[in-house]
Amino acid sequence: MYGKVILSFIFVLLLILSYSIFIGTIDIRSYFNPNLKSSAGAPAPCAPDPPLRVYMYDLPRRFNVAMIDHRNKAETPVIARDFPPWPDNWGLKKQHSVEYWMMGSLLHSDEGREAVRVLDPELADAFFVPFFSSLSFNTHGHTMTDSATEIDRQLQVDLLEFLKKSKYWQRSRGRDHVFPITHPNAFRFLRDQLNESIQVVVDFGRYPKGMSNLNKDVVTPYVHVVDSFTHDESQDPYESRSTLLFFRGRTFRKDDGIVRVKLAKILSGYDDVHYERSVATGDNIKASSKGMRSSKFCLHPAGDTPSSCRLFDAIVSHCVPVIVSDQIELPFEDEIDYSQFSIFFSFKEALQPGYMVDQLHRFPKEKWTEMWRQLKNISHHYEFQYPAKREDAVNMLWRQVKHKLPGVRLYVHRSRRLKIPDWWRKR
Repeated sequence: MYGKVILSFIFVLLLILSYSIFIGTIDIRSYFNPNLKSSAGAPAPCAPDPPLRVYMYDLPRRFNVAMIDHRNKAETPVIARDFPPWPDNWGLKKQHSVEYWMMGSLLHSDEGREAVRVLDPELADAFFVPFFSSLSFNTHGHTMTDSATEIDRQLQVDLLEFLKKSKYWQRSRGRDHVFPITHPNAFRFLRDQLNESIQVVVDFGRYPKGMSNLNKDVVTPYVHVVDSFTHDESQDPYESRSTLLFFRGRTFRKDDGIVRVKLAKILSGYDDVHYERSVATGDNIKASSKGMRSSKFCLHPAGDTPSSCRLFDAIVSHCVPVIVSDQIELPFEDEIDYSQFSIFFSFKEALQPGYMVDQLHRFPKEKWTEMWRQLKNISHHYEFQYPAKREDAVNMLWRQVKHKLPGVRLYVHRSRRLKIPDWWRKR
């Protein structure tokens, strides 16, 4: 009799234990692996997001690195071993070199990257087109009138003929294809054929909304042309920077850039304001770097388009940017709050005589010092380098591309099942 009672008790105990494990009250795994925490306490940490899988088209070198390494006449696609270094003496061309650094990041294998190259297009989340469209304009069509411009146009024609034969282009109408186009005149002959694609641009100054917009495109920094201020360790940086406001650059610009001529008059006569007309030679770039490092604030007025390289030169010089550009779009703004280290004036405010300089004179030293610290903390996000490094500009850009892809996938998946395309537009 006692045996039956004991067996009944054991049966009930096993039944309760089994039910507790089933509903999650008891985590039996923790008895065998003490490193696992009970699910009743804190949830297991989320795994890091996997890197973006990018298929890079194998284009002949004339579309990219042959514009840098003229001695190599090979038509075979470039590989990491013979990827040429960016020339040190190319000055202002560097500001439009985003295409070069993005390509390099896919050629070089490294840990901690936001994007990895896949050789099977069926595995790709996005497709990168390694055409150096900005360098092509600067190399072949810079005057926009000479015979070399035809080379730039033909490269665009040949590229689109190649892409339109690709079933991966046809599948999404190029929506998941990434094109770096940072010079305002890059891809100028056939750019309207990239309206559906993800364009990596510095701003939207010269393009209609149907061609470029924040819904599908990525805003990139210009590549800075001054050297980064890597040893900015002053005990009192505010007092060590004797110039209040610094600007050095072209003063005659198009469109909203006309503000630069007006500012030249308004800012004259101040002992602690340096506003100088200059062109970008090697010596002048060094002089600009020295001026930015010795200034509290660096002026960024709109140029031919709303943005310019000068803003990012200021950031890596740890000179608090003063931005006068009503239509500017800024890179990485979903992750970076520019108001933490920049000051913004509208055109109307900046063109009031004395207003802007008066505001900067009154700016608290403590607040400026905090902005200076913020610049030091975030400036690595604006570095382009080969090989790419964690959280640098290239990896930040790939993360921005990744954010655009859910909308692309929605389009692709819907288009596969719709019998009447875009029916909602016909209502």
